[in-house]
Amino acid sequence: MTPSAPRSSPLALTVLALLHYQPLHPYGIQRLVKDWGKEQVVNVRQRASLYRTIERLNGDGLIAVRETERDQQYPERTVYEVTDAGRERARAWLEEMLAAPKDEFPEFPAALSNLLLLTAQDVGDVLERRAEALTNKLDALQAALAAETEQGLPRVTRLETEYLKAVTAAELEWVRAVTEDLRAGRLTWSKEQLDGFAAGSAPQ
Repeated sequence: MTPSAPRSSPLALTVLALLHYQPLHPYGIQRLVKDWGKEQVVNVRQRASLYRTIERLNGDGLIAVRETERDQQYPERTVYEVTDAGRERARAWLEEMLAAPKDEFPEFPAALSNLLLLTAQDVGDVLERRAEALTNKLDALQAALAAETEQGLPRVTRLETEYLKAVTAAELEWVRAVTEDLRAGRLTWSKEQLDGFAAGSAPQ
């Protein structure tokens, strides 16, 4: 039976990418993710998920144990390095993630598909709250970009922040437009319409 190819994930790619620079132990990987602002695009808040990813990459032969650090002040720390197979796999994953849009299932579109459970007034209220949160997020991303620019970092290191800023700005514009349509009565629905739709006989 042919073994399955190692499974990609944003966190797995990030671990491989960081190990391209230098061998690291898991805590060092987690710290670099935060220091380099990559927590915007990969979730390392749960250390257990990072350890599981590292174990999987090690089991797949994409990383290997370099050494075990022993220090009286800290528990033993296993230092990992990327293997040649890991370098090849990281490049393949990166090219695939960049080139091929992936069908993902984020929460917000799923929630939008079930708006009929709420009234138009309720939807307008919650979307106004989302617009406020998006505005705050956009301000934070703009501040992050400004700080990275002041540090003299090359633009290639800021592209993920640029992308998140553009996506957040587009979502904010759309949420505000839908909220405006709700408030103006241009977007409405009724129980009768929904009952008819559910019965397969919605009015034309």
